[in-house]
Amino acid sequence: MARGHEDEAKAFLAAHPDIVQIQTFLTDPSGVARGKILRPEELLTAYREGRPIPCSIQSLDILGADVLETGLVWAEGDSDRPCFPVAGTLTHVPWYDVPTAQLILESTEVDGSPTLGDPRQTLARVVDGLAQRGLTAVVAIELEFYLIDRASTQSGKPKPPTAPNGYTPAYLQACLMQDLEDFAPFMNDVFAGAKKMGLPARTLISEYAPGQFEIVLEHKADAMRAADDAILFKRLVKGMADKHGYAATFMAKPYAELSGSGLHVHVSLADGTSDNLFAGEGNDLTPHLRYAIGGLEQTMAESMAIFAPNANSFRRFRKNTYAPLAPAWAVDNRTVPLRVTAGKPSTRHLEHRVCGADANPYVALATVLAGITEGIDKKIEPGAEIIGDGYEQREPSLPVNWWKALEVARGSTFLPAHLGERFTNIFLTIKEAECDRFFAEVPDLDFSWYLRNS
Repeated sequence: MARGHEDEAKAFLAAHPDIVQIQTFLTDPSGVARGKILRPEELLTAYREGRPIPCSIQSLDILGADVLETGLVWAEGDSDRPCFPVAGTLTHVPWYDVPTAQLILESTEVDGSPTLGDPRQTLARVVDGLAQRGLTAVVAIELEFYLIDRASTQSGKPKPPTAPNGYTPAYLQACLMQDLEDFAPFMNDVFAGAKKMGLPARTLISEYAPGQFEIVLEHKADAMRAADDAILFKRLVKGMADKHGYAATFMAKPYAELSGSGLHVHVSLADGTSDNLFAGEGNDLTPHLRYAIGGLEQTMAESMAIFAPNANSFRRFRKNTYAPLAPAWAVDNRTVPLRVTAGKPSTRHLEHRVCGADANPYVALATVLAGITEGIDKKIEPGAEIIGDGYEQREPSLPVNWWKALEVARGSTFLPAHLGERFTNIFLTIKEAECDRFFAEVPDLDFSWYLRNS
């Protein structure tokens, strides 16, 4: 997606003269939005000259602490980078009472070249690589989330919220229509907000666990915009939840005993002659789909640190939980991480089911597309199709704890080759420091398990 032009800002402000402020932000490697609030009179300058934001923004861990080992703090003098508006992302903030707009930024160097630590620029690198091969990714990102009782978030013991009708969900009820009716005021506002923001929100599903939902975003033949939509959608859900007195979380596993939340990437490929190079039916795979699966299987282990970027991410990976333990593929089978969809041949695509909902959409999508590119370039053949229960037919082989996933990623040649050596090093350095900081803490569980028994 191209850099925004000031005519876009002029048209928006003319159409919405009541706008009081504009939230401008970029997404750091951990997936956290960081930026500034501008007044309308500052907006055109942002389009012309960019907005200065310290380069150390791309060095922060999930709590906002600098990771000095990235080399983005003192070694750079914490200097500014000009950050420019992304075309087509100037939109409303519909959960605010004060008329407010928002705008995604992309970081560049002073000479105009991409900032290598910017996750969005990393996705652009991979998308450009596909374009050089004459390929376009058609993408939809599907996100699961939990609504949480807001007061319970302060106690560190989350629980489902009480609906406006006084009912608190407490049971496992997949696809329960009553859940959608109970929380209809919130859902209606999410869909109305999505329409106002121009987000292609479609199917709404009550997921397996109490307070867990999923909203599907429509496919787009623009991977950059699909990732931008996912970023904006997460902001919408969290903002509307707060407005309704709840908290919304895309945490991978907020409850030990309940299902985790995933970020599923739906993808196919097009070129100048075909709208869908994956199109087909039955067990016969087109060459592009076959090699895409082979590439994703082969690179899955070294990509786990990106698909599961936090300590909590790895609590999803248990047998019979719809989260994978080994690379595998199948047609219309949710016990494997790579699901080839059934349905009409023209709509066939691949559903990548590895990422937690806490994954950075830009980096996760870049890594999925990179795996597909690797498979096509090297004509990597997939393993045998799984028929039946994938958990019983594949021995666990993926690194499903944080430090092991980081170790495997550090040894990867695939990640730096596709995501860029600089970005890969920044991302892994942040997560290695974060992992060390996390396990240096002494949680309450340590006292519960070990205080009297040691």
